[in-house]
Amino acid sequence: MRFISRTTAATLATLFAAAAFGVAGSAHADDFIVYSPHVIATQSEIELRGYGITDGRRDYNGERAAELSVAHAFTSWWKPELYLAEYEKEPGAGGKLVGYEFENTFQFTEPGQYWADLGLLASYGHPKGGGPGEIEVGPLIEKTVGRFDHRVNLIWEKEIGAGASHKTEFRYSYAGTYAVSKAFRPGIEAYGRPDDHAYQAGPVVAGEWHVPHTMGNVEYRVGVLLGINAAAPRHTWVAQLEYEFF
Repeated sequence: MRFISRTTAATLATLFAAAAFGVAGSAHADDFIVYSPHVIATQSEIELRGYGITDGRRDYNGERAAELSVAHAFTSWWKPELYLAEYEKEPGAGGKLVGYEFENTFQFTEPGQYWADLGLLASYGHPKGGGPGEIEVGPLIEKTVGRFDHRVNLIWEKEIGAGASHKTEFRYSYAGTYAVSKAFRPGIEAYGRPDDHAYQAGPVVAGEWHVPHTMGNVEYRVGVLLGINAAAPRHTWVAQLEYEFF
């Protein structure tokens, strides 16, 4: 079996989150991203992504999160990514840096080799100032048919270290887009966090532009997720900006 391909990963930085959200939540910014299993050998990435919640309920309104990361695909099947800053703001509280994360994307199949393209996400998050760390692991699935692209992530999370909870949490996500052009891919994303009894879905727009006279591309993604049930925030605004280069 040979490993190769292409990934969505990198972005720009806290500047974008500050502008888009005022920066910073009790969930993490990576709870609102649907990862691709694709990896492109030797590609480097800078990424900024985040979310912000608007909700009339005091327990939800004003929650923010953003994170800045850098990544490099050392092989055609492995891309490690380091989150240099993770910022969160809970409702009614001030924002703060909460920790760092080391994330890995592993690509298992070539595009079109099987019924879907398969990969794995594995990460370790280290909190700032001490406390239990967190590991995340789960399969990444992608299927492209013509101009339609579908992604599914199934992620399990568990705290480790002193003071860690014994509970394992699960979340799932889906993204479906239609490529009108390379720069304009409208679609829908859906997220489920059964342990929080929170389910959300809503429209997104994504795209990519080549940077003239360089070997780099800028990718973007913006959208709004609507709460499907009462336990979910009513409006979660998501944004992502990344720069990919060789």
